[in-house]
Amino acid sequence: MKILVTGGAGFIASHVAEAYLAAGHQVVVLDNLSGGKKENVPVGARFVEMDIRDAEGLKKLFAAEKFDVVNNHAAQMSVPDSVKDPIFDADVNVRGLLCLLEAGRLNGLKKFIHVSSGGTVYGAPKKLPANESYPILPMSPYGITKAVGEDYLRFYGAEHGIKGTVLRYSNVYGPRQLPHGEAGVVAIFIQKLMKGDVPTIFGNGGIIRDFVFVKDVAKASLLALGKGDGQAYNIGTCQPITVKGLFQLIAKELGFKGKPNYGPARPGDLKANWLSFAKAKRELGWKPEHSLPLGLAETVAYFKGL
Repeated sequence: MKILVTGGAGFIASHVAEAYLAAGHQVVVLDNLSGGKKENVPVGARFVEMDIRDAEGLKKLFAAEKFDVVNNHAAQMSVPDSVKDPIFDADVNVRGLLCLLEAGRLNGLKKFIHVSSGGTVYGAPKKLPANESYPILPMSPYGITKAVGEDYLRFYGAEHGIKGTVLRYSNVYGPRQLPHGEAGVVAIFIQKLMKGDVPTIFGNGGIIRDFVFVKDVAKASLLALGKGDGQAYNIGTCQPITVKGLFQLIAKELGFKGKPNYGPARPGDLKANWLSFAKAKRELGWKPEHSLPLGLAETVAYFKGL
């Protein structure tokens, strides 16, 4: 297959591009380099520097390349930034998505894999772990745009025959992660401890999250090429851990015996969220293969090697 991976110079999507290449597919990486790095683009992929909001540029690219599949990781991905500037968030995450879907519609695209957010689209679930039958009640502009993207994908499937699969990620971590935002807490802790700084945990460290290793996430995109049409899947571990517990695992891996600093709790932080992956296991044949200690060890090794 010929696959377009948007955001492929970034943390997660560069691993997805690698998985596609390893499986023998042709890969074109599209990225505007606002957050990604060109050195992340794997050998064997062709790189195109372009913004997903460039409607005319995308139409020309799709007409020339005739992609079979689009895997869309390009996004405004910060929840706090979406609150500060919801117009920009919607411009990238909704208008950008529509530019891709329109270019695909006009050029025979067969399948579109949409990356959504299991950490935000369910809002504050009353029961955990959250599964795909839970109501979609996002509490941030970022979560809203990700949910709207799912609806647009459904429309393009029904109206134009583009097969669609939605992957709802929990908190992804691993090599190449940038130390920014909630999802970047692993990279933040590792890099601060390696510099001799003591990280600050917001609140008492009791916030609970679900951390999934990036190579396991990439495997889900590989499996979704031939399965999951018209469906949404949680991609998480169903193994909740507190932020304090996460810090302790990273500190142990780095030989740090001290304690973290604690700061004021951040307003709006969900107290707990973790995801059931039962549907992905049943229908995609996907399950997380890296335990958190194993994935953290590989991530620490990566940062030590920089």
